[in-house]
Parts: sequence; structure tokens; C-alpha cells
Amino acid sequence: MHAARLRTLPLASGSVLLASALAASQQQFQWSVFLLSLCTALLLQILSNLANDYGDAEKGTDDETRLGPKRAIQAGLLSAEQMLRGIKLCALAALVSGLLLLKLALGSQLLPWLFFIGLGAMALVAAVAYTMGKRPYGYQGYGDIAVFTFFGLVSVLGTYYLHTQTLPIWIWGAGIASGALATMVLNINNIRDLEPDKMAGKTTFAVKLGLRNARLYHLLLLALALVASLQLALQSQTSIWSLVFLFALLPLSKACVQVLRSDDAQVLDRQLPATAKAAFLWNVLFSIGLLFT
Repeated sequence: MHAARLRTLPLASGSVLLASALAASQQQFQWSVFLLSLCTALLLQILSNLANDYGDAEKGTDDETRLGPKRAIQAGLLSAEQMLRGIKLCALAALVSGLLLLKLALGSQLLPWLFFIGLGAMALVAAVAYTMGKRPYGYQGYGDIAVFTFFGLVSVLGTYYLHTQTLPIWIWGAGIASGALATMVLNINNIRDLEPDKMAGKTTFAVKLGLRNARLYHLLLLALALVASLQLALQSQTSIWSLVFLFALLPLSKACVQVLRSDDAQVLDRQLPATAKAAFLWNVLFSIGLLFT
């Protein structure tokens, strides 16, 4: 449970919830698609967290200089062999959940099956290869792209398509907003660990940008999420309910201010769950606005 990092799981569930609410607003919601999409997304995120724990421990990144909470292998809670076994089991569970989802949502449609099989394979590889392997992309500054793509665009657009079998252009705003919010959480993690990562040779996007620019980038992500959400709200609905998500802007902004101002690792670490919860609240409120309109 410690290695699964439960405080990060609202990221995966929020985007699935938003996509499902958008499908419900078009009278095309399916409970089976919602539950299996949620299960698959959560399993993929847990898989990524386990693989990250294993990969960082394997490369020596998690040592006494690390500022965040102790990782499972680093703290001696699990051996590397136990973690690797957990990674394999979690990957298998995600695969089974994903295949069942496609079976129920797509039936015997060949082309969508092939597309989503390819997408699922990419998601599994992305979850594992972030820090594992000889050339982990998280060590080369590409983690933000992967998070934005899979926690935003793929999660939202994919879930919506499985509900509706359609992909209107306006749905991209929801994917962009969810991707930006998820990337904010990763960026806080990378800002907190910027110096230890630099010393360990882990070149995250924050390391590439430097502290000042990483903070400006954080602000840009928040602005992108806000603009994309407003565009989606104005395009998909005309009721005042469609703007109820703006109440989540307060806790998200408070966390953002701390990221911009503080150099204290413990203060920054507290903004990780705060931002993840605020992002989840953002998606929940947006979903409520859609359903109450």
C-alpha cells in the first residue's frame, strides 16, 4: 500500500470521471465502461508507481539525500525481488482489466480493437519505462510529456470514445485540462527533488528548466488547465453550473503559491497531495456541473 502511493491515485480517477460525465451529458453513459476504465487507469498508475520505486532504487537515485517520503525499497519495506513480482502482477491485472473493458465496449469491431490494443501496449510500456530499463525516459526529461498524454489526452479521449464510439473536437479541451493538472503534480515532485536528481544524474524536465523556469512552467500549466476548462464549459454548456469547477481554483492556487515561493522540501511535499486532491475536486465539480445542467 505504501509503494502504491495512494495519495497520487486521484489523478487517474479524475480524468475517467470527467470523461464519463461528458458521455452522460450526451446520454451515452455506460456503467461497465466507467467501472472498468476506472479500474484499468488505477492499475496503470499503481504499476507506474511500483516501477518508479524499483527503477530509482536500482539506479541509486533513492538515497539518504532524497527529500520526499521514503520509498518502499529504500526504506527496506520490500526487497527488489518482491517489488518486481508486484510489478508483474499489477501489469497482468491491468492487461486483464483493459481487455475486458475493450470486449464490453467495442464488441467485435476490428479497427477500434487494434487501435486500443496499440494504445494499451503503449500505456503499459510508458508505466514501466519511466524509470526502469537501460534508457528510462523519466531520466531524460520526457516524463511530463508522458503524464500529459496518458493521464490527460488518452485517459479522457479514450474513455469518452469507449462510452460513445465518437470523438468530437470539443472533447480535447477536457483532455488538455486533465493532462495539465496531472503534470502539475509531477512538476512539484520534480521541483522538490531537483537538486538530488541533478546529483544522481536524473535529468527531469525541472532539472532541464532550472528552478525559476520550472516554477513559471508550473504557473503556465495551471493557466492551460483553466483556459481549456473554460473553453470546454462555454462550448458544451450554457448553464452557470458548467462553471462550478472554478471553486477548485482556490485550493489549487494556494498550492501553486507555495510551489512558487517555498524552498522547503517538506512544504513542497505537502503540495503533492494537496494538488492531486484539488485536481480531483476540479474534475468532480466539472462533472457535477455537467450532470446538473
